[in-house]
Amino acid sequence: MLCCICKEKEATVHLTQIAGDKMQKVDLCEECAKLKGVNDPTGFSLADLLLGLGASQEIEQAGGGTELKCAKCGFTQSDFKKAGRLGCPECYETFAEALEGLLKTMHKGTRHIGKAPASLRQARDLTERIKILQKRLTTAIESEDFEEAAILRDEIKQANSRLSNAV
Repeated sequence: MLCCICKEKEATVHLTQIAGDKMQKVDLCEECAKLKGVNDPTGFSLADLLLGLGASQEIEQAGGGTELKCAKCGFTQSDFKKAGRLGCPECYETFAEALEGLLKTMHKGTRHIGKAPASLRQARDLTERIKILQKRLTTAIESEDFEEAAILRDEIKQANSRLSNAV
């Protein structure tokens, strides 16, 4: 495969960019890659490559122009830009504002919930629903709202039935 720029030498560096449902591939020879700064460690920071170009600038802007520094390990914004990772658990607190924006663009949310099989998720959701209904039932009984309590009792029975069928 020939280099996309010089169209003379064999391409040894292959870059792929995916934006939405469009994918662009660029194949470069070693010389053209060096000219474009792809092989230059200062041309791209690891954080920019991992988190998307401009990620390190976003962290700098969140710091209000001054460079934040972790009180525990001394890790700075520059260190994050170079390494693409943080120094210690305390860094997550120090850089929280900037990281929240980055994580929201990379993931569905900022809280890791992991993955679970559909049947397990359903059982977990039903168990949580039953707990909420039981708290509401207790409140209804304490306030002597027996009509609401009867409705909640029936909902709890139905949820327990679905839970036993799901497991």
